[in-house]
Amino acid sequence: MATRTADGETPRSQSNVVIDGIREMLTSGRLVAGARLPVEKDLCAMLGVSRGSLREGVRALVVLGVLETRQGDGTYVTDLGPSQLFEPLGFLADLQSPENSVHLLGVRRVLEPEAAAHAALNMSDADLEAAGRILDRGDALLADEPGMDLEATIDVDTDFHRLIAHASGNPAFAAIIEALVGRTARARLWRAIHEHGAVRETQREHRAILDALIARDPDRARIRMSVHVLGVEESTAMHFGETDAAAEADGGGAG
Repeated sequence: MATRTADGETPRSQSNVVIDGIREMLTSGRLVAGARLPVEKDLCAMLGVSRGSLREGVRALVVLGVLETRQGDGTYVTDLGPSQLFEPLGFLADLQSPENSVHLLGVRRVLEPEAAAHAALNMSDADLEAAGRILDRGDALLADEPGMDLEATIDVDTDFHRLIAHASGNPAFAAIIEALVGRTARARLWRAIHEHGAVRETQREHRAILDALIARDPDRARIRMSVHVLGVEESTAMHFGETDAAAEADGGGAG
């Protein structure tokens, strides 16, 4: 049975009071990005909670990227930027089952083409040169395809997509795209692509995306990225479909 405070509330519900109270202070403007929270005693009185419940609620908001504690200096509101606020989403994406990677790709298929279209208009020449160097690394890996370094291939893919997302000029695009496909999920995708012999095709699609970006053609960049993410989605779905079928066959044989 859950322990209760003197007023009959569970610690969990009291910590929710803290979270909701601080959220209301932020949305009302009583607290702003970079502001220091009131001292613990005053904040407990304002929210009507115990110190223990306050600390639990504050810890939860630190994990969510809303607050940060500074040793010996109190607790502050973060800059509330997209990269911080969406970071926990990356942790959750990594915890998804392999089969759910396909669903994450469905979300990417909505977001990444628009990010590419924006990037075609906003990328600097330096960004384009950096993207070219990233794909040159991919070409070098393909030259050694029989013994290809999968980890290095994942790095090329991650760096290329991250650069485009950041170059879109929209920090929310960059934060969400990066969060949706963390390293664990991306490794699963690349294993699926590799097992279906689609690594060279994926690199060709990356080159086609870069060509559209160099041409400053947002419509073409959008289409090329759509084709690319859809191809990865299909390879992944095929991979996990075959894995499930093999598992069922093994189960049937055992029975």
